[in-house]
Amino acid sequence: MEVFFLGTGAGMPAKLRNVTSIALKLLEERGAIWLFDCGEATQHQILHTSIKPRRIEKIFITHLHGDHIYGLPGLLSSRSFQGGESEVVLYGPKGIKEFVDISLSVSQTYLKYPLKIVEIKEGIIFEDEEFTVEARLLEHGIPSYGFRVSEKDRPGTLLADKLMEAGVKPGPLYKKIKNGEAVKLENGNVIEPGAFLGPSQKGRIITILGDTRICEAAAYLAQEADLLVHEATFSNGEEKLAYDYFHSTTVQAAQVAKEAGVKKLCLTHISSRYDRTDWNHLEEEARKIFQNTVISEDFKEISLPICKGN
Repeated sequence: MEVFFLGTGAGMPAKLRNVTSIALKLLEERGAIWLFDCGEATQHQILHTSIKPRRIEKIFITHLHGDHIYGLPGLLSSRSFQGGESEVVLYGPKGIKEFVDISLSVSQTYLKYPLKIVEIKEGIIFEDEEFTVEARLLEHGIPSYGFRVSEKDRPGTLLADKLMEAGVKPGPLYKKIKNGEAVKLENGNVIEPGAFLGPSQKGRIITILGDTRICEAAAYLAQEADLLVHEATFSNGEEKLAYDYFHSTTVQAAQVAKEAGVKKLCLTHISSRYDRTDWNHLEEEARKIFQNTVISEDFKEISLPICKGN
């Protein structure tokens, strides 16, 4: 599982930072990519990566400001020409369906794959046997959501050598034991799965927030997350400006991370008023409050290894 930043700037494209888009790479987990926001030129950014648009399974839109959605019609259209035939599910606030429908209709774009659009409300917006995604409203000038992606815990590694010693030969019984089922052997012995599985693999949690002032919903979504991606449009000392424009500062993002007990914080949505020489300073501002902080850059990737044991 990797979080890959396709765009990390605020408001409009800049030379060093494109506007917002984040790819959650779930290639080992489900052979898919989930996209969070799709600012202008996101598909151009993808051209410089190994990401395949046909792998994009879900797209989550935090809010309908242009720097988060203007790249969506182009990406959806191009995916048809890049071998994408599987369904894409698009989640976003009320109005996202109208935006996409009109864009595709006016441009007479035909998609070769099914597109399902879900206009979301607060709560669980997706769940299957592997993942849960919860959405909550943040504080912004228009409805803006944050997303908590929770991977479900998985059984530990099957101890095949130990099973062989117990007289269980490789076969269908291994799958049952791996799934946590007790099995009865022909000799009457019962194999309890707990004795033949390694430490459980604790599910990882990633919280990705849209544009927001510092708020309780952000801390709720971030609770004990392995990674929190929080906007930091402004530097420390510009709290009034951040409040007036419904954004956050570096220090406010760090305060959320500390309060929520996250493992790692990544700052994004950086204003173009700060050039490359300022980035280390912005990062250090947050680190004074929450040490394990990094600042995002376009094409930066953060890997989240599997955690074994609870």
